[in-house]
Formats: sequence, structure tokens, C-alpha cells
Amino acid sequence: MNNPESSIPANPEAERILRETFGYQSFRGRQAEIVAAVAAGNDAFVLMPTGGGKSLCYQIPALLRPGLAVVVSPLIALMADQVTALRQLGVAAAVLNSSLSAEDQAAIERDMQAGSLDLVYIAPERLMQPRTLSLLGECELALFAIDEAHCVSQWGHDFRPEYMQLSGLAEGFPNIPRIALTATADPRTREEIRQRLSLQRAAGFVHSFDRPNIRYRVAERGNAKQQLLRFLRDEHPDQAGIVYCLSRRKTDDIAAWLREQGIDALAYHAGLDREQRTTHQARFQRGEAVVMVATVAFGMGIDKPDVRFVVHLDLPASIEAYYQETGRGGRDGEPADAWMLYGLQDVVQRRRMIEEGDAPEARKRVERHKLDAMLSYCELTSCRRQHLLAYFGENRDHACGNCDTCLNPPQTWDATDTARKALSAVYRTGQRFGTGYVIDHLQGQADERAERQGHTRLSTFGVGDDLGVKEWRAVLRQLVALGYLTMDIDGYGGLRLGDNCRALLKGETRLQLRQLRTEDRPARRAAGSAAEDLDAADRRLWDRLRDLRKRLSEAQEVPPYVIFHDRTLLAMVTHKPTTEQALLAIDGVGQKKLESYGGDFLAEMIEGLAEVAD
Repeated sequence: MNNPESSIPANPEAERILRETFGYQSFRGRQAEIVAAVAAGNDAFVLMPTGGGKSLCYQIPALLRPGLAVVVSPLIALMADQVTALRQLGVAAAVLNSSLSAEDQAAIERDMQAGSLDLVYIAPERLMQPRTLSLLGECELALFAIDEAHCVSQWGHDFRPEYMQLSGLAEGFPNIPRIALTATADPRTREEIRQRLSLQRAAGFVHSFDRPNIRYRVAERGNAKQQLLRFLRDEHPDQAGIVYCLSRRKTDDIAAWLREQGIDALAYHAGLDREQRTTHQARFQRGEAVVMVATVAFGMGIDKPDVRFVVHLDLPASIEAYYQETGRGGRDGEPADAWMLYGLQDVVQRRRMIEEGDAPEARKRVERHKLDAMLSYCELTSCRRQHLLAYFGENRDHACGNCDTCLNPPQTWDATDTARKALSAVYRTGQRFGTGYVIDHLQGQADERAERQGHTRLSTFGVGDDLGVKEWRAVLRQLVALGYLTMDIDGYGGLRLGDNCRALLKGETRLQLRQLRTEDRPARRAAGSAAEDLDAADRRLWDRLRDLRKRLSEAQEVPPYVIFHDRTLLAMVTHKPTTEQALLAIDGVGQKKLESYGGDFLAEMIEGLAEVAD
């Protein structure tokens, strides 16, 4: 199809639906262009950060165009959350997947054929079954929306083979517009998505990847449990957040330990049965101060807007995965923390997972490349946000002022001679020992093994006694991140010389490393809520509205934000509407929600204002 990016005019009907159905007064960024292009029957390829409003880009065209919109989504939980929210707005939406009974599936299929649904959410493997394709052939179709489109790319971070079949939609339904959406794709992944989904001629809409409300921080892992507890108690008491761990065992352990410390923490991983996972996810979605400790099996498509922090206790697999996972914080635009702990053992674990995996060698090369990029990010001395944006092809000429390296700039030192000592020690001891042994060797600490190996007689024995264990660990960690050293995956993490260490060993180049520093503490509290700045009277009004929202959400068994987001409640407190017209002017209050909840919230507002006046 022709590229419509500059030729499609704005759509007044789209603006009406935005206001009356979704309750927003204006589009953000390039949403209006995308909606207009797809509504006019054109294909589109959209890159927009998590929380940027991707869903509206296909939901509004689905309501503008005649027929059924088919949304391809990889996770049942994502589908259910989106459908729940849409039904609250009066939109006819449904999920079609194996979690439903045969009777419910048959009923939805009849609704699809009858044209009584606006949107249906289907997993890719279900969509491409001959029976489903035949069913769609009997329906009037508005569009196909392919969410999480990076899953089709083998260069991407979350490749899913079932997405490969989606290229067949272009051939099977050539006159139906398709929109592919993702939040994380570097330039190479974007081209692969276009090619695999036959979207080479689709209009491209690349938004800024920046999430300025998220503060990025990385610290060396010491006593991880105590570091995490300090972070939660000092910076995020009584707030909702996610803590990511690499293994199921660690996930269970951290969640149980946090509960012992008085924190409402839940575990989530693939080892729990479906009922447990569903129950824990529902508690997290509906709670306001629940900490979800999870493997990365949790979170894709989570639409909870008030996640105030995302913690990684282990190194993510790639920058794309890290960016997507941290993007689950602060979707309401309020401040959020992305806080990560990492150490050298992470490198061993991640590389072992790559090498022992079943992926073909070409895929493993991709994964090694992405892990190296993640390590480089951890050891930055420059602005983290600039680095992240540049990774996705977006260059920024100024530092962000809202990451640890901006708020507390690291000091660097000429570590050339120290690095050469470390590299020489690794080489002379045989390139097969782990960091602990190498540090002992450098410090002149001998044990029976060192005596037996004859390492106490080497010229490198004791040459590094001027540095402590923590300092040496920081040096070795940075040498690994910079590629001067590599780590074996034999279970011991043996250090070996990297391919680019020759010039440094020969004295042909010099090396600056970051100085070891105590764990970063933000100059100011990073992630509160705008509600914290309210005066006492407005705070009482805020609490009243939140209590009302909670009662309504519990009665309907939906998350509180499905009723109204915090930002909408805060706007009510700020503007104090006492009429339906004034309430309708608040962002997030559409016609359907005005009908459903307007009377309750106006009554609570009037009563609260009267109480303040007294």
C-alpha cells in the first residue's frame, strides 16, 4: 500500500471517539497520524515506548472502520486486561483463546460472524489455524493489529516462532490494513519485522524511546537482600513494584524473605500452577502496595499504571529486554525507579544459559552480542539515558540529569598498570581460575592449591596488594565488560584473556576505569507521586476519592485503575468538578465512565468539599 504518512488528514470522528469513549481531550505525539492512516485503510509500523499509548493506535481505528478488528497478542493475561478495560468503556471486545470453555468459545465465534464485536484478541498460534482463518473469511474485517511485533524477529530479544506465520495475513487478506506495534526494536530488528510481516511499504511511525520519568540506576551487588530492603523501605514504602530474578528458586526465596520483613510480596514464575499465577497477578493488579517478585515470565502487557519501581536483582539478557521490563514502571507518567544490581557471576550465568540453550549457532551469536551490550551499559561512566536511546537509533546531544551517572557522576582513574597486572596474573596462572583465586593471587594470599600449582613463585604473585578485594572485583568486572577478559561457563567462571587485550598488555594504549564507590543514593527521593505535594485539605479529598475507587473496583472485581487512573483522580482534586460537564472535561473521563461513575464521584467530591469548608 502507498505510504500515507504525510497525506492523510486528521479525522474529526477519531477525536470525538478519543474524547467520548476514552476520555482524553487530545492525542499524544503522533497518535493522530497513525489513527488517520490505519482508519483510511493503510498499513502502519509503529514504535512507541511502553506507556506511550500504542493501544489507542489500533483501538480507535477499530471503532472507526466497519467490521471486526483482530488483535494478535502473545499472552492471555495481556488480552484479558485489555478486554476488561475496553468493556468498561462500552466497547464490544472479547478474547478468543484456550482458557475459555468450549461453549464460551463458540459464543464468541458466533458474535464474530454476526458482526456484534468491535475487537477480538487472539494468540498468533490460534489465529493461524486453518479453522480460525476460515472463520475470519466469513467475517467483515476492519484491521489486523500485531502487538509485540518484535517477537517475529530472530534478531530481537523475544523471538517467538509462532509469529513467523503471520506473514500469511498479507496474502490471505490483502485488502485488510495491518498495523504492527512494538516498544523495543533497534534499527536491525525493525527492518527484519518489516520484511517478515510484509510491511516494507507500510508507513513508519518511530516515536522517541525516551521515558523521562524513569530514573535509571545500577549498583554492584553485595548483600542483595539487605540492599533491596533498604531500597524498598527508604525510597518506596507502601508502593507497588516489580522485582525481577533470574531463577524460580531465587524468586520464591526473595518473596518469602520480604514477607518476613513485613512487605506484601508475591512470587510469580512458570513453576507455579495457573491458578496461583492468576491469583497473584490479580492481587498485584488490584493492590496499591504489592511487590511482585518474578521471573521475566511476568509482565509483558501488564497495564498497571502505578508501578513505582522495577528492580533487577540479576543481569537482564539484553538492552531490549531491560528496556521493556523497566518500561513497566511509571506508565502513568509519574516518577519511577529502574534499579539494578549486578556482579560478575551474572556474566557466567547468562553465558551458560546461551551456550547450553537449544538455539542454533546464529541465534547464539546474536544473544552473545546483546549480552556484551548489556554489560557495557552497566559499566558506563556517561549518561545512561543517552546510551539507551542511542542503542535504539535515537541520538541526544545532552545528558538527561535523571540517572545515577548524571546525579552522581563517577570518577575515573588511569588503571593501565593495574589492568596489566590483572591480565598478566590471569595469563600466568593458566587462564582457568575464577575471580576469587585471581584476586588472592594478586594480593599474595596463598593456599594449598596455589602452592601445589607453583603460583606463589610467579612474578605476578602479590603485585596487587595495594588494592582491596572490592577494588579488585570492580577492576575485573570492568575488564570483562570492556572485553579485555572473558569468563568460561564451566561452573567456575574461569577468566581468560579477551581478543582485544594485546595492545593494553604491550603498553600501546591506556585505560580509564571508574572508581569504586559506595552504593548510589539519589540526591532526592526519586519516585513519589504528585499527590505527595498536596496540602492537607486536598490530601483528604484525594484519600476520599481513592477509597471510593477501591470500593467500586472491589464490587466489580476489577483493578482500581480500570475505574480511573491516579492521574485522573489527581486532576479531580486539582480542578474540583461539581457538575457533569466539568467532570467530563477531566482527562480519563469519557461518556461511558461519566454514566457509570460520575454520580458517585461528584457526590464524593461535593461531600468532601463541604467537609473542608466546615
